[in-house]
Amino acid sequence: MSGHVRLLIDGAAALVTLSNPAKFNAMSRAMWRELRQVFNELQQRSDVRAVRVAGEGGHFCAGGDIAEYTDFRFHPEGLRDFHESDVWGGLSAMLACDLPIVAQIEGNCMGAGVEIASCCDVRVAGQGARFGAPIAKLGFPMAPREAELVVREVGLATARQMLLEAAVLDAPTMLVRGFLQGVLHDADVPAEALQRVLRMTRLAPQAARMNKQALRALSHGQNAEALLATAYDYADSAEHREGIAAFLAKRPPIF
Repeated sequence: MSGHVRLLIDGAAALVTLSNPAKFNAMSRAMWRELRQVFNELQQRSDVRAVRVAGEGGHFCAGGDIAEYTDFRFHPEGLRDFHESDVWGGLSAMLACDLPIVAQIEGNCMGAGVEIASCCDVRVAGQGARFGAPIAKLGFPMAPREAELVVREVGLATARQMLLEAAVLDAPTMLVRGFLQGVLHDADVPAEALQRVLRMTRLAPQAARMNKQALRALSHGQNAEALLATAYDYADSAEHREGIAAFLAKRPPIF
């Protein structure tokens, strides 16, 4: 079994590390399952307010662990189980997490890396980061749910370029196309991602969860009217009262 997904909690901030450094953090089947477990746990924790996702050793994630592929890819049942249970299990756990997630992208961000980054709310990358999904060189397409996710986040034109040309794009290009929210010198990426997470931990946690729930619903085709039934139940919450009171008193809020 190669690779692990590690979880480190430091106060209200969590760090999720993709760790398979000998393969630039390529995702093994075990890692997909661990990713699901980690984000299911984070969803249940009340002490964590924001999450950073990073790769070990200067790369985010170079894709899937191809050394495992001959074990299951050559018959439909095994292939379906891999994509719909292992891969989508991990990705859907990230998508269902109500905590803000920041992607710290360094080096290679390919295939599975683009998919994992697509599950994050904010993405910052180093100037040397590279993005793509050149799986056409391996003779297979992107699975439908994964393709839908990537198209939603990178845009249809960029997804076409990645999948049909096997194009590899640099970080400045992905910034211009709206996938990234920041591009920095490579050495500055960890500190920038951490600072963004720490800023999030100082904001209202209930509001963050509600915003993530609303954004998730809207991105899946629900309209605002469908959210009205419970949209204002926070009115008498302590967090709401504290935020308004702190503003009026000209002091920082304590959430």
